[in-house]
Amino acid sequence: MRGLAMWGTALAALGVVTAAGPAGAAGTGLSAEPEARAGQVVRGEQAERAVQGGRSERAAGEADLAYHGSAELRRGRIRVELTPRNHGPSAVPEAAVRLRWSVPPAQDAQRLPDGCVRTGERDVVCRTGALAAGEVGERITLDLRLRGRPAEVRLEIGTLWGGGVADHNRANDRHEVLVLDTGDAYSF
Repeated sequence: MRGLAMWGTALAALGVVTAAGPAGAAGTGLSAEPEARAGQVVRGEQAERAVQGGRSERAAGEADLAYHGSAELRRGRIRVELTPRNHGPSAVPEAAVRLRWSVPPAQDAQRLPDGCVRTGERDVVCRTGALAAGEVGERITLDLRLRGRPAEVRLEIGTLWGGGVADHNRANDRHEVLVLDTGDAYSF
């Protein structure tokens, strides 16, 4: 159930949660606030409360999320490896990182790693799992075909949802990487 709540909050941040809750959330205990009507798209704080069962919880501590890794482009395939880290001081119960490419992945069925979902034409969101203060999370690896064979791709990486903790150092959890079709790994 905790995983559904995390995905509900992540989708609420994208503005794709309706008043009935996230798709597939029936029976999970997630509900919208009373003034929201079924089918209505809710955003911001209202969306957050909808996927948290009406609770309006503010940041439960402070953490410093960071993502480090590399990206390489070769003949229309992009491979991204990233590792989440929580520099603390508080634990993060769950977080979601969004990866966005300037050239969209190919439309055909591509296998994403467990915990990742395509949320738009150019976006993939992946969960990090729980991260204790000072802990390095599990590596996330994506290997995708892009549309066509671009000579370069701009990759944006950033925290979509931080598990309800405040992160005042956004410099290390947001990256823009220009990846050229050389087969070389570009680090971030």
